[in-house]
Amino acid sequence: MGADGGTIPRRDELVKEKKKPEKKDKTSEQKHKWNDCAISQLPLQQPVLSCEYGNLYNKESVIEFLLEKKDLDKFSHLRGLKDVKELNLTDNPALSREDDKMDISDASKYVCPVTGLEMSGKHRFCFIWDCGCVMSERALKEVPSKSCHKCGKEYNSDNIIILNGDDADFEKMKSNMLARRQAAKLAKKSRKRPAAEAGETTSKEKKISKTDKKAEQNGASKVKTKQDKSKTKSVQEDPAASDTYKSLFTTCDEAKKQGKQHSGWVSCNPQYFR
Repeated sequence: MGADGGTIPRRDELVKEKKKPEKKDKTSEQKHKWNDCAISQLPLQQPVLSCEYGNLYNKESVIEFLLEKKDLDKFSHLRGLKDVKELNLTDNPALSREDDKMDISDASKYVCPVTGLEMSGKHRFCFIWDCGCVMSERALKEVPSKSCHKCGKEYNSDNIIILNGDDADFEKMKSNMLARRQAAKLAKKSRKRPAAEAGETTSKEKKISKTDKKAEQNGASKVKTKQDKSKTKSVQEDPAASDTYKSLFTTCDEAKKQGKQHSGWVSCNPQYFR
């Protein structure tokens, strides 16, 4: 049955086996990481940017990504241009030599400014978040310094970002990123607080000045009223007052003509005659 001609069927011919996943070419994958944009997969062109995870991007691709707001979990940490840094790369001098006879077809575009190592993935490279300068990890270890070897700017060791790092590097850089963002929030709040306090002080001073001004105006009006009252003529000299009204006051002429009243009061007795 099916074995005519003396052939013996093999197991893989009788039973279907799962196909083994194709192995990725590590060389081509590494070359892709260091030469192509992580978002658009297009060749890297200046200006080259990197994030706090150490991925490499074209600036144009990052801007398009932020404008279109694509829902890509891999790049959800990119909220704006403040979350990427423009890299200060050092060109490979070998690529500019026309008389160089060596094969430079596989040479990297950029090198370490300290050691001269090519940035191709064979050596670990990093950049400083404070200034964006790129150099090999070996340069930072062999020549320890608190300032950048390329631009001289001081930096914090927690702000060193490994380019295209492994899983352990990723976890460390993620932790450092969250710490930086938290520190930035606190710094922003501390800057707003003095401004708010200064605004409150100014408003209080304005209120006090308004109150003082109002008090001065009230005081001035009271003084003026007193002065006006002091200048007012007496009732007898008032031409608008009637004689009857003036007679109510002892200073009127009719009151002056009257003699002194009887010292005692006379009871109301109809039999009393003066």
